[in-house]
Amino acid sequence: MTATTSAPQRSAIDFRKILHAREAGVFAALVLLFVLGTVLSPSFLQGGNLLSVGQQVSQIGIMAVGATFVIVNGEIDLSVGSIYALSAISTGMAIAAGVAWPLAIVIGLLVGVVAGLLNGLAVVLLGVPSFIVTLGSLSVFRGVALLISDGAPISLSASNPGVAEFNLLGQGRLFGVIPMQLLFFIVIVALGVVLLSRSRLGFNTYAVGGNKEAARLVGINVSGVKVAAFVLSGFTAAVAGVLGLSFLSYVQGVTGSGLELTVISAVIIGGAALFGGSGTMWGTVIGVVFIGVLQNILNINGISSFWQTVVTGLVIVAAVAADTWQRKRKTRA
Repeated sequence: MTATTSAPQRSAIDFRKILHAREAGVFAALVLLFVLGTVLSPSFLQGGNLLSVGQQVSQIGIMAVGATFVIVNGEIDLSVGSIYALSAISTGMAIAAGVAWPLAIVIGLLVGVVAGLLNGLAVVLLGVPSFIVTLGSLSVFRGVALLISDGAPISLSASNPGVAEFNLLGQGRLFGVIPMQLLFFIVIVALGVVLLSRSRLGFNTYAVGGNKEAARLVGINVSGVKVAAFVLSGFTAAVAGVLGLSFLSYVQGVTGSGLELTVISAVIIGGAALFGGSGTMWGTVIGVVFIGVLQNILNINGISSFWQTVVTGLVIVAAVAADTWQRKRKTRA
């Protein structure tokens, strides 16, 4: 007679799996952070403050969705901050030149896609580690942004045709409550979840990140998967750049400097392995929210932005150390 597993037993098994997941540990830390924020400041859990946190993390979160594909592939993209600036400047210059704002957005997004494509092709065709490639392209894209703008800031006046409508993308609120940037973040996360966990691209991404030689032997186009990841990273950086321009109506060549570190931090904190092969989109979302809530708590309590940088760095080290410890434990087991 075949043994069957009762519903309570299955639930217990599933619960144990959840408890052993990296994402569960980060989520528990996020819950504790919420408790700490509530204790330190009664205003922390107010709806206005939480929506503000959601708006503040939206651009980083959008970029982190694309970066997740790169990191699960076992690669790294240090150029997303520069792509953010280049796409925003391209969009802003197009609008300032009289181009209709929807077309200007398309131009900005195409700039991000091309930048990501160049990164991916350089990695797979030249055989140069992605760290080196994107470290170089970080400077190249930033330099191009400064060159095409002549180092001058781009400011959009609401009196110019189409600017008011364009600004609604970053400044508007659905029903006067929910920030539009947060809605864009939610939509892109939903698409990212489907692509990473429900599509062939997602399956191939995990396979390549886990063992690219084994993936190649079973017929997976390793180069194509890696290039696709960098294209997605460039695209999401461009989306964030366009939203950033829409929110501030202002951009300059140095905009977005350092964003790459925050983006990578969110993905790693969310449980993605630094060397590829594991990680989830939900984990990335938790990592993004964790960083946003942590910074919000520090801001509310008047902690210096310098200390915020220190604390974020310590959290990153702790996350990578936890990943290393977990890998060693699995190896010994």
